[in-house]
Amino acid sequence: QGHLIESGGGLVQAGASLRLSCAASGLTFRSYCMGWFRQAPGKEREFVATIGWRGATTHYADSVKGRFTISRDDAKNTVYLQMNNLNPDDPAVYYCAVDLWDPYTDYRGYGYWGEGTQVTVSS
Repeated sequence: QGHLIESGGGLVQAGASLRLSCAASGLTFRSYCMGWFRQAPGKEREFVATIGWRGATTHYADSVKGRFTISRDDAKNTVYLQMNNLNPDDPAVYYCAVDLWDPYTDYRGYGYWGEGTQVTVSS
């Protein structure tokens, strides 16, 4: 089966940037739309961004528009999330996943979840 591994999280100060990576294996990566989600303690898993085939289309949650950028490199089977100007609303475990059912912002339509990578923001 397909397998995803997220990386790039860490502890940063408010206003700083991080670039998350999600490496995929066991699937035809270029055939799938990909999404980033996040989950903070005590909260529901939240949509962050999604990217379509070959990066032609992208969609973002209102809370991250203008700050986060999703991209993909199909030659490397990798999707990225560039996060700029991090703020106290951003700390969470960030997950990537494969779009299986054209769910748009609903995480229940995605699959092949990785273990996630922790993002922490200090002030």
